[in-house]
Amino acid sequence: MNFVLAVMIRIKAENVERFMAQALANAREARKEPGCRQFEVLVDSADRTKVMLFEIYDDEKAFEAHQQTPHFKKYLAEAVPLLESRERHALQRALP
Repeated sequence: MNFVLAVMIRIKAENVERFMAQALANAREARKEPGCRQFEVLVDSADRTKVMLFEIYDDEKAFEAHQQTPHFKKYLAEAVPLLESRERHALQRALP
């Protein structure tokens, strides 16, 4: 069963460009991981400070492996402090 993560982000206005560069770099590297099926950085068309990260992994273990990568640790250390808020939601597909 896939592990899905939706992260709702609000960037401090003065940090939008710096955050986006770091988020996109993290996404590019995550897509190379064997357990990552999809990683999208989505931006609100009316407000560039509102971003959603949409991630799909094979399972929770693949996501845990992602959290141990150098690129994720760099993202946490450098990008997260640029945020006003961050809310994570772990989801799974509903069975019919």
